[in-house]
Amino acid sequence: MRSITLPDGSSVAALGQGTWHMGERAANRKAEVRALRTGLDLGLTLIDTAEMYAEGGAEEVVGEAIAGRRDEVFLVSKVYPHNASRRGLPQACERSLTRLGVECLDLYLLHWRGSVPLEDTVEAMERMRAAGKIARWGVSNLDVEDLEELGPALADCATDQVLLNLEHRGPEYDLLPFCAARGMPVMAYSPVGQGGALLRHPGLVAVARTRGATPAQVALAWTLSRPGVISIPKATSLAHLRENAAAREITLTAEEHAALDAAFPPPRRKRSLAML
Repeated sequence: MRSITLPDGSSVAALGQGTWHMGERAANRKAEVRALRTGLDLGLTLIDTAEMYAEGGAEEVVGEAIAGRRDEVFLVSKVYPHNASRRGLPQACERSLTRLGVECLDLYLLHWRGSVPLEDTVEAMERMRAAGKIARWGVSNLDVEDLEELGPALADCATDQVLLNLEHRGPEYDLLPFCAARGMPVMAYSPVGQGGALLRHPGLVAVARTRGATPAQVALAWTLSRPGVISIPKATSLAHLRENAAAREITLTAEEHAALDAAFPPPRRKRSLAML
């Protein structure tokens, strides 16, 4: 199993499970719970969720899926920017813990930057960590300039979760090197894109066909080949879960990387951080 080391020295699975859009329909709940449990069986032990997803519905799905298996899971959730104040963050965290049915989050992230000063969010995060409600804190959708604003607190930031895939390679220019220099991993959300357009790209399809893999597997293998990157695809079908898990066994060749670079050119200048 591929793993990534966090700044505190702990190790987490390099390939995890995302939950965006889970919990939105009651009719899908059983399938979603089953998918997450199957993912755990396959070693996809990092589960990422957020209070925003289905307004807490995804956290409830995760809570049901990990019941009785908490010790197997590295559990990540995210707080809304408007809840990330000194007073609001502890309340939001408690609500997430209740929905998840756990006493402590392994990692709690600021979902994106809002109007609350970063120093207020960091202070609230540190209070929750001291209280044993979260083990670590981090951020999401923050660019280099935002991270620099954290100042000394950056040393305690466990990760930055951003949009990173073959279509959106902007973070490679400066964000990934910035984080790598500080021993801070990056979490890649939507690593296989949204809506299937990436997976139909002729350049990706050609590499996958030659390799004897699926386009999704090659896209995931590409994110996993980035140093210090954790990939969190979402899958609700058992077939997709097994497909994702098998991507860990793929090591792309120099020729395959070159073909992907030709189809999806790496950034040559600073780009604004893309978000979904």
